[in-house]
Amino acid sequence: MSSTEGNGKKSVPEKSGQENDSVRISPDVIGIVAGIAAQEVKGVAGMSGGIVDGIAQRLGRKDFSKGIKVSLDQETVSLELTVVVDYGVKIMETATVLKQKVRNTVEEITGLAVASIKVHVVGINLAKEQAGDSPSQEETDEN
Repeated sequence: MSSTEGNGKKSVPEKSGQENDSVRISPDVIGIVAGIAAQEVKGVAGMSGGIVDGIAQRLGRKDFSKGIKVSLDQETVSLELTVVVDYGVKIMETATVLKQKVRNTVEEITGLAVASIKVHVVGINLAKEQAGDSPSQEETDEN
């Protein structure tokens, strides 16, 4: 059964032989675990958050739960991942690998069952050569 702590965030108590024993896992911790797992997937350029995340990142803070929404229901967790993928990857295959990696990692580390994972691909990361940031052959010949 889930409960709400003083900060308004839900946490999940651990099943235990002792009624008064419990372990509560914050949704923030689950988001961090999922974010670290997502960064390990080839083809995922990064997680995408809102403007606040962009400001925090520019200030030098790394937010591993950026682009991840965590919902707790009883002893299961549902995740929504908002990602940017590298140009040229097969998006559906990359999303499948991403879901498998995140599901396995979250279940292994937290002991909670992952009920669902939704992946939202919101952008494509272009390499510098593809984005036009590098000088063309003609420009380098003139110098």
